[in-house]
Amino acid sequence: MYGIFMESYVIFKQYGGSGYLLVLFAAALIYLLFAEKDMRKKLPVVIAPAVILFMYFVPFTRIAFVAIFDEATDTYYRILWLLPMGVVIAYAGCKLFAEHRRIGVVAVSVAIILCGRLVYKNENMLKAENLYHIPQLAIDICDRISPEEGEPRVRAVFPEEFIHYVRQYDTNILMPYGRDVVHWQYYNAVYETFQKPEVINAEELLAATREAKCRYIVMYKNRDIDTPLEDMGCEIVDTVGDYNIYEDPEMVD
Repeated sequence: MYGIFMESYVIFKQYGGSGYLLVLFAAALIYLLFAEKDMRKKLPVVIAPAVILFMYFVPFTRIAFVAIFDEATDTYYRILWLLPMGVVIAYAGCKLFAEHRRIGVVAVSVAIILCGRLVYKNENMLKAENLYHIPQLAIDICDRISPEEGEPRVRAVFPEEFIHYVRQYDTNILMPYGRDVVHWQYYNAVYETFQKPEVINAEELLAATREAKCRYIVMYKNRDIDTPLEDMGCEIVDTVGDYNIYEDPEMVD
C-alpha cells in the first residue's frame, strides 16, 4: 500500500510542475476553509476538492481505477483533472482582495509576479501561419497521410516536436505515444527506439512500430539510422520540408 501511495505522490508532484500551482492551491483551500462562511460556496470550492484530493491518495482508489478501466495505469493522473485549481485559486484571491484590500493587493500581486511566466518565451509560441494556429509543416504532413473519407484511421510515428499538433488538426491520424510519454517519461517501445537513441536501430524500430500497427513513419531526413528504412522494405511516399514520410507496406490493409 505504501508503494502505491508513493507512486500517486510522485505523479502528483509531476502534475504540479514547478510546484507553485500546488502551493497556491493548498493556500487557497486553507484560506477558504476559514474565510468562506456560505456553505453553498464552500461545498464546490473547498469540500469537494479536498475530498477528491484525499480519495486520489487512498491506495484503494488507484487499485479500483486500474481494475475498472483497461490500460489505466498510466492515466490515473487524470483524476487530478477534477480539481478546479484555477477556480479555487482565483476565487480565493478575489475574496482576499474584497475583504482585505491592502493585504489582498500585495498578496495577489506577489503571487502573480512569482508564479507567472512570459508566454512569449515559450518555445511553442510562434507567429500564426494559418487559421489553425499550428505549424504549417504539421498540416502539410497530416494532409499527405490522412485517410480518405470512409477509410479507417491510420497510425503514424512523428518526432516529438509534432505530437502536440497532430491530434489538434486531424483525429483520423493516431499516434503510438503522446505528450504524456515525452514529458513524464512513461515507457513506450516506439518512443524508446525512435526518439531516444542517437543512432536508430532500424530493425528494433520496425519491430516496435509494427507491434503498434503504425503505417507511417515521419522522420527527419538527416536522422542517424543504422540501416535506411528503404532497405528494410519501407517506401518514401513523400518529402515535406526536412522530413521524409515512410510507409510500411506490411501495415497497409
